[in-house]
Amino acid sequence: MNKIRVGIVGYGNVAAGVVKAILAASDMELVAVFTRRDPSSVKLQEGSSPILPISAAEGKRDSIDAMILCTGSATDLPEQGPHFAKSFNIVDSYDTHSKIPGYLAAVEAQAVSAKKTAIISTGWDPGLFSLMRLYFESVLPAGATGTFWGKGVSQGHSDAIRKIPGVAHAVQYTVPLDSAVENARKGAGEAPPPWEKHRRECYVAIQPGADKKEIEKTIKEMPDYFAGYDTTVTFAELSELFANHGKMPHGGMVIRNGNTGINEQSMEFSLKLDSNPEFTGSVMVAYARAAYRLAAEGIYGAKTVFDIPPVYLSEAPRETLIKELL
Repeated sequence: MNKIRVGIVGYGNVAAGVVKAILAASDMELVAVFTRRDPSSVKLQEGSSPILPISAAEGKRDSIDAMILCTGSATDLPEQGPHFAKSFNIVDSYDTHSKIPGYLAAVEAQAVSAKKTAIISTGWDPGLFSLMRLYFESVLPAGATGTFWGKGVSQGHSDAIRKIPGVAHAVQYTVPLDSAVENARKGAGEAPPPWEKHRRECYVAIQPGADKKEIEKTIKEMPDYFAGYDTTVTFAELSELFANHGKMPHGGMVIRNGNTGINEQSMEFSLKLDSNPEFTGSVMVAYARAAYRLAAEGIYGAKTVFDIPPVYLSEAPRETLIKELL
């Protein structure tokens, strides 16, 4: 069996999770990791695949079946998604919800022109949670949906803080409000917006001479990430952040309450994750398999999790899935 040849752009926590998932997949192999850093300064946690400069990616276009982009949504993917879709079938975890339609269109234009397949915004939210919202609201069209994240470390929000000038390192926790979760389970009216259901806790280490007040102001006013939320910013030494906030748990739930005539119905899907990046990496690898299969069938353009048949995600044949899981 020919294995799916996979490349990775970027090497951080999510990419390390992607590597683990690829090594565990019998139908995949890792060709290379491409980085903007000095390749000699990067060491894989597992495996021994080549680490190459990002400029070398173009030369590997004929030896990579799917490229997984493990870079940030704030500034990296808006440029890298359309760029790499010109040469590769790609998968990413773009997670700025309000900007997904525009990002999808930008990637679509390049992927269609290049006859490539791109699956954007995979992971668990957007991603698996998006699917649950679609399933739940299709089954119970009369009702209300509540989505909650945490308590856990948000990689995208932490990355957004770390890009602020003067920030040495940062970790951000998303914390759902207990009262909001209880109201969702009771079906107490329409679900409030996210900033009324969660608070955000930020732990930040700054570079020497950086202005704490200015950094805190920038965080709290950051659109699409913190503006409108009850946000606390706690400054700490870098050693304290690594010691006390080095793990990356997360989770959350999607709750749907609705009715079918006079009868009340409730649906709930939840995740409890010891490692957010490893789980996200596993989801991305499953969608890389789907991207490869779609491209092999000549189905090009930018897709979302809504567009992907579930059987394309699994290593197992369709017949096996039907026999064992249906």
